[in-house]
Amino acid sequence: MKLSRRGGSIPGSVTLAINARAKELAAEGHRVIRFGVGEPDFDTPEHIKEAARLALEGRINAYTPVAGVPELREEVARTFRECGISTEASNVVVSCGAKQSLFNALQVLVDDGDEVAFYAPYWVSYPPMTTAAGGTPVVIDTSADECRLTPEPLRAALTDRTRVLLLNSPNNPTGITATREELAALGEVLADFPEVVVLSDEIYQHLVYGDAEFVPFAVACPALAERTITVNGVSKSFAMTGWRIGYATGPAEILAAMTRYQSHSTSNPTAIAQAAALAALRGPMEPIEEMRQAFDRRRLLMTDRLRALPGTTLTPPDGAFYCWPEVSGWLGEGGTTLQLAEDLLEQARVAVVPGEAFGAPGYLRLSYACSEEDIEEGCARIQAFLERSK
Repeated sequence: MKLSRRGGSIPGSVTLAINARAKELAAEGHRVIRFGVGEPDFDTPEHIKEAARLALEGRINAYTPVAGVPELREEVARTFRECGISTEASNVVVSCGAKQSLFNALQVLVDDGDEVAFYAPYWVSYPPMTTAAGGTPVVIDTSADECRLTPEPLRAALTDRTRVLLLNSPNNPTGITATREELAALGEVLADFPEVVVLSDEIYQHLVYGDAEFVPFAVACPALAERTITVNGVSKSFAMTGWRIGYATGPAEILAAMTRYQSHSTSNPTAIAQAAALAALRGPMEPIEEMRQAFDRRRLLMTDRLRALPGTTLTPPDGAFYCWPEVSGWLGEGGTTLQLAEDLLEQARVAVVPGEAFGAPGYLRLSYACSEEDIEEGCARIQAFLERSK
């Protein structure tokens, strides 16, 4: 059967494929160490689940407003204001996950042939989202700058056809959190390109460590706030990936278009999940801080174990829950990290994601959203695999 050009060109998610294969092996009785998964291993905090249970006792079977219930939009607006972004509930759109918020924004901003710029390593969904909107992905190489986007390559990538610049901090897959100064330097470049809209993916806001400071792009670059869409959600920081609630704020005209677009796709986000998200944002925040501290301990442990492996270069991450080692020293002649990831899964029963999925061959993404015991065992398995492969 003939598919449309766009339908036939959209690839599947590499991370989800690896996770599916890991589950297959586990179902066959193998103990698989899963460093490939991009979600917290913690349960959703009890007060959030209780809010969902209580919502079921009310009239929860009806449609809600497309952009979300007023109470949740008010609370989302408050959290945006709390971190320095000036907005109101009327200028918030709640969607079925931050991924849908990003997708909707690209759909209403990008025409066929428009360019969408983002830097590699990038989250795996940015290129397919761009092509699904009819846009042309423009990938900015950051390998010379330790995977940080700097002004010179950004300026070189922007043209009169650039419609959107996609940013992500804290970053998936690198775990790098951009500093206020780094973001401000990018803003100085963007000042010369007034037609470019900034789409800032800030889903890992609460997961920063050490001396790192989370700064929204719209706060670091206030002169560009009127053409910045900020996307966030409850998935990562609140251990609510399956609840599917994300949200966005930005220019009123764009947010209105996103609402109209959503009205013809999913309509409103799930009503029960909205009630749970409202409880998440209202607090208490102690369970979230406990999760963050656990991630921090795991971050330090995995960083130590990976840096001890021969042929590994690793910049310690300070955000999200990923390590991003450069592992070209692990590869034989003609070897790729794509093949390496497959071999690690099939031979060592360790699931990792190859750098090719993020536009950066020669790297692996390892998630420390797992127990400290799994980190110890998984890194020991990798070391044993490397020794066998010599």
